[in-house]
Amino acid sequence: MSSSLKNRTIHGIIWSSIEKFSVQGIQFVLQILMARILLPEDYGTIAMLAIFIAISQSFVDSGFSNALIRKVDRTETDYSTVFYFNIVVGLFFYFILFFTSPFIAGFYSTPVLEPLTKVLGLSLLFNSLCVVQQARLTINLNFKTQAVISLLSVLTSGTLGLWMAYSSYGVWALAVQTVLQAALRMILFWGLAKWKPTRKFSKVSFKEMFGFGSKILASGLLDTIYKNIYTIIIGKCFSSTVLGYYSRADQFAQFPSSNLTGIMQRVTFPVLSAIQNEDERLRINYRKFLRLSAFIIFPLMIGLSALAAPFIELLLTDKWAGAIPLLQVICVAYMWYPIHAINLNLLQVKGRSDLFLKLDIIKKISSTVILFITVPIGVLAVCYGSIAISVIALVINTYYTGKLIKIGFLTQMRDILPIIASCIMMFFLITITISFFEHCLVKLIVGIVIGAMSYLSVAYFFRSSELDEILSIIKRK
Repeated sequence: MSSSLKNRTIHGIIWSSIEKFSVQGIQFVLQILMARILLPEDYGTIAMLAIFIAISQSFVDSGFSNALIRKVDRTETDYSTVFYFNIVVGLFFYFILFFTSPFIAGFYSTPVLEPLTKVLGLSLLFNSLCVVQQARLTINLNFKTQAVISLLSVLTSGTLGLWMAYSSYGVWALAVQTVLQAALRMILFWGLAKWKPTRKFSKVSFKEMFGFGSKILASGLLDTIYKNIYTIIIGKCFSSTVLGYYSRADQFAQFPSSNLTGIMQRVTFPVLSAIQNEDERLRINYRKFLRLSAFIIFPLMIGLSALAAPFIELLLTDKWAGAIPLLQVICVAYMWYPIHAINLNLLQVKGRSDLFLKLDIIKKISSTVILFITVPIGVLAVCYGSIAISVIALVINTYYTGKLIKIGFLTQMRDILPIIASCIMMFFLITITISFFEHCLVKLIVGIVIGAMSYLSVAYFFRSSELDEILSIIKRK
């Protein structure tokens, strides 16, 4: 990796990390405080709407953001074309949600969902107005400005949401917090990104980017529907309380996995896109990103699984105990997400959005079969099924990576096998050690210390190149 590209990558990773973890850290604390006040069914009620909002949001972006990032010779006309398209799509889907809200409430037999849908749908309009601004900042690896925007919007909206929760507004505290956060993001992106659209809409530009973006859109829709079909089925087949347990466990598992994966994905995509025609450089840097992602995310997920019981009981109280076994299992499924993401990033870097879509269709068909097999057994079985789904997806995702740059499933597994072995050892050390203590806080502190010491000691003893890379970044910055 050239010095300039390496410095930009490191700078991007640092500020993307600051954005994710300062924002998510504040959001995490606020959500814990709110969860101690609100009931599991409040979260279950909001989760029932997740698929409808998420599908609409997929259309708002339509894959055009990635198309802009990937396009080398992008122009102001390209930016304006995407901007006007997003506004039309945002309005269209808001009106769909508005007029179908009675049917959504009727499907779940939950009347409050009708006004909730109309209010939460406003976030689509706000998000549609700042897609281009965010893409421009990402292209320039300007994650510092994005960090400021995210931090201010989350802090302000979260404070209001917490006040509403304490004031007994129930589920509306969660709804208002979501909409206000989207509105503030939009205002801040317009104020800080310093970009305004021209009065141009190009059909040629639209067709060119839609050719790439439509495949990403279709794949994103499949992924969105699949991820949220869990909430539909659990909400329909079980109670809102059970759905609340599941959604809370899923959110906790996503916190380290999805956020760290998002950091790597946001930074690696523009970086790898810059060397998309240099296969040898691409191969070397790809493997570095892969190992570094696994080195950071795997121990966090396994550690959270081992400490799920004291974590939930201490932070959320005993009323959330039903989420403990679900969290323990879901963590193992989510630990593979960075590997999935980097493999899929490569397909986009190579311009093979057709393969991206093809693989997603295959994965979703096999995943849906497993989902419907496990649902009759119970919600815990559904979580175990997600591990099987994640492993199957890994095999499928790595197939074309092997074809394109000769780094297939076996090569990737050999690269991360030492990390997996270290995590397994860490899991058993944590589990055995905390069994000697009674208090949740003591278990959590001891477990974190033992887990970190054992994992880092093994990495240091075997001279892990990933540990050296992280230490060198810390020294430089």
